Amino acid sequence: MTDQLLQIPIEINQIKKFLPHRYPFLLVDRVTDYTLKPEITLTAIKNVTSNEPFFEGHFPHEPVMPGVLILEAMAQACGILAHVALAAKQTEGGVYYLVKIDKARFNRMVVPGDQLVLDVTQTRVMRGLGQYICKASVNGKRTSSCEILCAER
Repeated sequence: MTDQLLQIPIEINQIKKFLPHRYPFLLVDRVTDYTLKPEITLTAIKNVTSNEPFFEGHFPHEPVMPGVLILEAMAQACGILAHVALAAKQTEGGVYYLVKIDKARFNRMVVPGDQLVLDVTQTRVMRGLGQYICKASVNGKRTSSCEILCAER
């Protein structure tokens, strides 16, 4: 017996029920795993394709996914995790807003053709604020990491 309430993988139509984002700002394609015990964690993916609109200007001859969008993808994964954790308590969540990013670090570039794996862990929830540790990787190599604080409104 599993502790998971939602079937894995969580596909894009379910993700759209959790997040208000839409193209071109929906940056999570699929949730591949989550746990609610002993830790509250989630793993999601973002398939980075050459037709992403930001590659037109960042940079035309050497396309690189902007770091701020990698951070946004991690924040969206945190929002999905908050919804999944609340679903376990049979409670509905609202919209989650990014409040703060700490300790952001970029280790590698993300380019077209990469599959960005987003790993988020909820470390604390208090009065509608959730704190998360986030890592992004490609082929098992870390591309970035940060700590995120989100607020439910």
